[in-house]
Amino acid sequence: MSDSFDRVLVTAALPYANGPLHIGHLAGAYLPGDVYCRYQRLLGRDVAFICGSDEHGVPIMLRARREGVNPQEIVDRYHTEIHAAFKDLGVSFDHYGRTSSKTHRETSQAFFKHLAEQDQFVCKTESQLYDPEAHMFLADRFVRGTCPSCDFDDAYGDQCEKCGRALSPSELKNPRSAITNATPELRETTHWYLPLGAHQAWLEEFIGSHPEWKANVLGQVKSWFQDGLGDRAVTRDLPWGVPLPESVSSQLGTQGEGKVLYVWFDAPIGYISATREWAQNKGEPESWELWWKDPKSKLVHFIGKDNIVFHCIIFPTMLKLHGDYVLPDNVPANEFLNLEGNKISTSRAWAVWAKDFLKELPADYLRYGLLRILPEAKDADFSWSELQAHINNELADTFGNLVNRTVKFAAQYFDGKIPPLVDPSPADQEAIAALAQAPAAIGDHLERYRFRDALNEAMNLARMGNKYFNDQAPWATRKTDMQTCGNTLHVSLQICASLSILLEPMLPHSCASLRTMLGLTNVRASSAGGSEQGLGWNDAGRALLQGGTELGEPVILVQKIDDELVQAQRAKLEEQAKQATPEPEGGAYTAMAETCTFDDFMKVDLRVGEVVACERVKKSKKLLRCDVNLGFETRQILAGVAEHLSPEDLIGTRVIVVANLKPRKMMGLESQGMILMAEGREGGLRPVTTDQEPGATVR
Repeated sequence: MSDSFDRVLVTAALPYANGPLHIGHLAGAYLPGDVYCRYQRLLGRDVAFICGSDEHGVPIMLRARREGVNPQEIVDRYHTEIHAAFKDLGVSFDHYGRTSSKTHRETSQAFFKHLAEQDQFVCKTESQLYDPEAHMFLADRFVRGTCPSCDFDDAYGDQCEKCGRALSPSELKNPRSAITNATPELRETTHWYLPLGAHQAWLEEFIGSHPEWKANVLGQVKSWFQDGLGDRAVTRDLPWGVPLPESVSSQLGTQGEGKVLYVWFDAPIGYISATREWAQNKGEPESWELWWKDPKSKLVHFIGKDNIVFHCIIFPTMLKLHGDYVLPDNVPANEFLNLEGNKISTSRAWAVWAKDFLKELPADYLRYGLLRILPEAKDADFSWSELQAHINNELADTFGNLVNRTVKFAAQYFDGKIPPLVDPSPADQEAIAALAQAPAAIGDHLERYRFRDALNEAMNLARMGNKYFNDQAPWATRKTDMQTCGNTLHVSLQICASLSILLEPMLPHSCASLRTMLGLTNVRASSAGGSEQGLGWNDAGRALLQGGTELGEPVILVQKIDDELVQAQRAKLEEQAKQATPEPEGGAYTAMAETCTFDDFMKVDLRVGEVVACERVKKSKKLLRCDVNLGFETRQILAGVAEHLSPEDLIGTRVIVVANLKPRKMMGLESQGMILMAEGREGGLRPVTTDQEPGATVR
C-alpha cells in the first residue's frame, strides 16, 4: 500500500437476504476481505471493513409470496442468520448494516436526488407488462410464460431455467403474471436511466489506469467496452424497495407513484449508508465523509465475478458523477467455487451451508480449506475429501504438529517454561534469521491480493520449523546437552510465536489459542474494535518470547478429520440434493436424439484444441469468437455461449472440437468447426475439456 493513503476502506459485496450463507459466498468475497483487513490492522493501519445485507429486489418478493409473508419478514430472518454466521466464522466487519434501514433509505434517496438535480439521468417512456388484477407493473421475474427457444412453458421473464437463454418479458409466448396468473397488458411507464455510454471514454481511461487489477476483472470489463455501453435503468415499478425521492417522482404526477430505486443502484450505496451508521455508532456522525471523500482514503471492493460490472463500471460512474467520492483503488474479484465437481445450486440444495459446517467442524478448518483453494484466477472445486487432506496432512501435520511437539516438550522437560537462549549455534541463528524475512514475504502477497500464496508462504515457515526441530533432535540432546536442547526449544517456540501473528489473518481462532499456550500477550488485535496497541505484523520478524516465561497448558491445536465425518457429509449432500430435486420427469433432461449407426458416428472427426484467444462478437448477445489451436493449425470458431461463459472462462482451456464440420458464416464471420459443450439440467453450458495435447484425436 502506498504511503499516500491514510486509511483503508474495504467493502465486501452485500449478501442477498434471500437465503443462508454457503461456502461459495465465503470464497468469493468475505474470507479474502477478512484476511486482508486483519492483516492491515496488524500492520497498524486505519481500517474500516464494511458490509451489510442486500434486502430489496424481486427474488425476495417472490419468496415472501411463496411463504405467505411480507418481504420484511424474509429479510429480517436472513439478515439475522447471515450476520450470525459471519460472526461465528470470525469475519471481522467493523459494521454490518442492511439496506432496509432508515439510514440507507435516506442515503440512497439523497444520492439519487443529487444526480437527478445535476441532469445525470435520462427519462424514457416505454411499454411494459402490467397485471390488471394486482394493479402493478411486472418486473421480469414476475412474468412467466413459454420460452421462445425451447418451448419450456414455465420460463421467467429474464431467463429460461431449462435452456439457459437470457430473455426479456416481451419475448415470452403466452405470458402470464406470476402474482395472479392473469394475462398481462402492455401499458406505458416512465423510468430513469443512467446513460453509461456517454461516460465510456472516461471509464476506459479509469480502467486503463489500473493495469495491476486482476486479469479476470480487466477482461470482463473490456469485453463490455467492446460491445459498447448503453443506458441502464435505475428505477422500477415495485412495491418493495427504496422509494424515489418525492421531489423527483412528483415531476411525473401519477406516473411517478409506486416507483423504487432499482436494486442494483441502491445496493452499492449500501456501503456508504453502512459507513454512516458505523460513524454514528462511534459518536462521530460526520467522520464517514473522511473515509468516502478524502483523497487519502484507499477504497477496495471484495466481490465475486458476477459483480464485476457493477463495481468496475456502474458504481464508479455513479461516484464520479456525484463528484465528491473517491474511486476504487482495486476490485479483487474471485471466480466461482464449485462443489464436488458440480456448480453450487441453492435451488437443488447442492451447497454446504456455513451454519451446518460449523456444527461439525471449527471455523478455522473452513477458513483454511477455502483459502487453500480460493478461486483467485479460475473456478475452483471444494470437496470433503480434499478438505480432509488439507486439514490432516497440512494444518495438523505441519502447523499443529510443530506447536504440539514444541510446547509439550518444553512442558515435560523444562518445567513448562521457555528455556533461555545461550550461545546459539549457527543452526539456531539461521532459523531465527529466517523469521526476519517472513513478515515482508507474506505481506507482499497479501498486498497484491494473492491469498493462496500468502498462506503457503506462512506454512513454509512452519515447515522450516519442523525441519529445524528434526535436524536438532532435542529428544537426543536432552540426554547429553540440556543447554543445546534448551536452545532448540527456545528457537522452536519463537517460530511458533511468529506464526501466531503471521497466520492470525487466516486462522484467528487457532492463533489466539496458540498465544495462550505460549503466554504471549500484548498483541495488537486483528479484529474490529480491538486493541490497536501491542505487538504487530512487523514484530513477527523477531524473537517475541522471553526466556523463563511460563507456558500455558498444552492442548492439541488441530484435531484430524476422520473418514466417517467425510462420508457422512458427502451422503448428507447427496440426500439433501435428492430431496430438493424430484426424480426427472419428461423434459428434466434433454430428450435422447434418434439412434445413429456406428458408421454415422465415425464420420465425425473430434480433435483436442486449445483456446488461445477469445472475445465477444460485436452486436451479438450469444457469440464468442475463439482462436483454437488444433496442433497442426489454428482456426476461428464461433461459440454461441456468451450468455453462459465469458472469454476468460475459455482462454487457455483445452476443448473438444468437431474438426470436420462444414464452415458456416454467422454475423459476417466464418466459423471453422464446433466446440463441444455439456448442458446441465438447469440449462447452463460448460466446455467439455481434456488435458490431452492439441490435435489429439478423440475416440
